[in-house]
Amino acid sequence: MLSVALVITLALVVMALLMNLFRLTVGPDLPDRVLALDTMYVNSIALIVLLGLWLNSKTYFESALLIAMLGFISTVAVCKYILRGDIIE
Repeated sequence: MLSVALVITLALVVMALLMNLFRLTVGPDLPDRVLALDTMYVNSIALIVLLGLWLNSKTYFESALLIAMLGFISTVAVCKYILRGDIIE
């Protein structure tokens, strides 16, 4: 039962990633593209955690944590660049 739920959830997360990729490439505005990129980080973290559950490995959870930290820092850097024109003051 759990394996069926994991397969369905993996398919839905991959579909969400594809929709985010579409919004990233076609997005009408720059803030929409930044938001799509940030959502792609969250979805990729979910995908890695689900893959770790499916394969029963703890290594995937550590990589998801690393991607979460990098995603947060890069989102802050892109937002500072959009607002101020530079990242480091």
